[in-house]
Amino acid sequence: MITLYHCENARSFRALWALEEIGLDYALKMLPFPPRFLARDYLEINPLGTIPYFIDGETRMTESAAICAYLAERYGSAELKVGPDDPAYGTYLNGLFFGEATLTFPQTIVLRYSRLEPEERRLPQAAQDYARWFLARLRAVDAIVTRQDYYCAGRFTMADISVGYALLFANALGLDGDFSDALQAYWKRLSTRPAFLAAILAQEKAGAEQGSGAPALMLRD
Repeated sequence: MITLYHCENARSFRALWALEEIGLDYALKMLPFPPRFLARDYLEINPLGTIPYFIDGETRMTESAAICAYLAERYGSAELKVGPDDPAYGTYLNGLFFGEATLTFPQTIVLRYSRLEPEERRLPQAAQDYARWFLARLRAVDAIVTRQDYYCAGRFTMADISVGYALLFANALGLDGDFSDALQAYWKRLSTRPAFLAAILAQEKAGAEQGSGAPALMLRD
């Protein structure tokens, strides 16, 4: 049985969404956010104290985009991945890592210095600067989805999950008001997928059953 340690709407959502897209059975272990402070016993499982933490047999993984790639290669159907012989292969790999390294990184700074830190330690200017940084980098995705429905290969892939999580994060941070029409349409395509909605319901159900506390990020209507 695959096991995923997860905080509601945190970057581990990428792995949860991927599991639902493929239709795999899994155990979902919900944690309060941030777990390294609020669930100290978790450090015995994952010394980093971060999420996701993914277990599949002897495999242990902590990087959300890498988990998506792993699932696509090990269990996924051909539609969710792009092979090395496909002209879109480079774009696919770029999207997998772009979603996390380029788009999610500045958002974590916004989250920390606008919400997570105690009031006296918050840095509104830093939060604003990194919000602008995120939106500037998002132009690369805008250029792609202005001319096509998905990130690459003419279909939904794991690259869309990686980038799509950054759009979910932006929604929670209130940054989606600056999305172009093309980005809004792309986000709607992603966030109405049955597997995306199933992942939302799965984390809500597991959180209620396990009493995991407040979500990492609150989505807005």
